[in-house]
Parts: sequence; structure tokens; C-alpha cells
Amino acid sequence: MPATHRLRNALVLALDAVLPPTKVYAHCDIPCGIYDPHEAQIAALTVLRMNQLLGELKAPSADAKLEEQIAHGHKLARYTAVKELHAERVKHEVRVIWGDYFTPDMVRANPQVNDLVFRILKCASKARQEVSLPAAEELLGCVQEFAEIFWKTKSTATAKLPSHQKSGGTLVLPTA
Repeated sequence: MPATHRLRNALVLALDAVLPPTKVYAHCDIPCGIYDPHEAQIAALTVLRMNQLLGELKAPSADAKLEEQIAHGHKLARYTAVKELHAERVKHEVRVIWGDYFTPDMVRANPQVNDLVFRILKCASKARQEVSLPAAEELLGCVQEFAEIFWKTKSTATAKLPSHQKSGGTLVLPTA
């Protein structure tokens, strides 16, 4: 490496030590204009499905083999981890759309959106904390309502269509 590169790298490292760079996170602060609540709906359906699987999971009998006990514990841990991950994904997706996409004019035209986002964040937290089909269904319903408002801001008609997922449920999708 040439001496000028080594000197430049040393200066940058020294500057970083004195004034550490700030870590930033963004969806797309250009802004790219590409937003869609579809991923939030899929994540909410995943939370619903994990609750279904957790409800169907049968505990091994007291005299079960060690392998059966381990398999049960593994499934329980995986279903729970996926449920929690996707509940957090719902929160992330909704926060990004709400914070980066929605303008003050859109909020004035849809005054319920701020309270709805608050409800979604609370429902997603509850869905993380509990194994509860009603909590998962409430989360999905709130996210679908959010999707309807989102598409309304784009003057796009929507329809609730079957998700065709094992969890069942519907997705709010644009029709045009």
C-alpha cells in the first residue's frame, strides 16, 4: 500500500477515535418512494401461523424419550423465536411507512392513522409477549386497516383477498 494511503487511513482512524462517526439506519432517505405494507401483512400472518403451531404443539409425555423432549423444546423455541421476530418486523415496517411515507396532509386526511400505528405497535408487542390467537388476529386486523389507509393515500382501490397461506386469513391488496 502506498505511503499516502497509509497516511490517509491513519488520519481517518485518528479522526474516528476523536470524533466517532454516528451510526445511521434508514429504509431509504433519498427518498426512493417505494413503500408497500405487504411485508407487514405477511409478517402479521406469520405471527398468526406461529401462534397456531404453538397451540397445536403437544407436550411430550413424562416418560418420553430424551429425543422427543429435545424435539419438542426445539420446536417450541423456534416457533416462539419466529413469532417474536415477525412481530418486530411488523413494527419496523409500519414505523418506516408511517415515519417516512406519510405526510402531514395524508395524516390530516386520515386522522385515525396515528392512533392506528400506536395500536399496531402495542398489538405487536402483545403478540410477542403472549401465545394468543386473539392477539395475533387483532394484530393482523390492525395491519390490514393500515394497508387500506396506505393505499387510499395513493388513490388506489383495494380488496381483501385470501392469503393462500397455511395460517388462512386475507391480505389487503391494490386492485388496480
